[in-house]
Amino acid sequence: MGCFHSKASPQYTPGYKELTVLAAETPFTVSEVEALYELFKRISSCIIDDGLIHKEEFQLAIFRNQKKRNLFADRIFDLFDIKFNGVIEFGEFVRSLDIFHPKAPVADKMAFAFRLYDLRHTGYIEREELKEMVLALLHESDLVLSDDVVEMIVDKTFSDADTKGDGRIDPEEWKEFVSKNPSLLKNMTLPYLMDITLAFPSFIVSSEADDSEI
Repeated sequence: MGCFHSKASPQYTPGYKELTVLAAETPFTVSEVEALYELFKRISSCIIDDGLIHKEEFQLAIFRNQKKRNLFADRIFDLFDIKFNGVIEFGEFVRSLDIFHPKAPVADKMAFAFRLYDLRHTGYIEREELKEMVLALLHESDLVLSDDVVEMIVDKTFSDADTKGDGRIDPEEWKEFVSKNPSLLKNMTLPYLMDITLAFPSFIVSSEADDSEI
């Protein structure tokens, strides 16, 4: 893979923060943040060696494809891009991975997932947004379902979640719905982040392997 060749990188990248500071503010230890920094440098030099992760580099490293647009990949990138400047800096990278740590609070994972589905940033999840994300997730999983089946999934999910019946899902309804359906947060936890120093760098390169194989 082009992202994982040996390449000289600057000692510090834009947005670099002291490793001890990031370790204090996240569940990661200093050595884990150090390993994440090495990973960050590899990803950020995939295409443009400027110490920043661009969307194409992100998709190439995480989703193994820099050209095929995917709504799910776009949304993950947008949420990692905390400063909304079109790139991911190291501090943003660590703070965003924080939410996927097994020790991260479930409430934080719920809130992140809500923002993932809130495509239009209205503070609510509407039916069309839910459908767009369902289609994106099916596409990412290489699952092909008929339009009728997709509509059934979306209708059932939306009707179960929209308990107020106002045609949109608010954060309170989302929290209640996810509490009853915890499997929705399955992808919000990456077990290998418990010990990134042992998993690095194989957890990205071998992302298709089972966790037990990493």
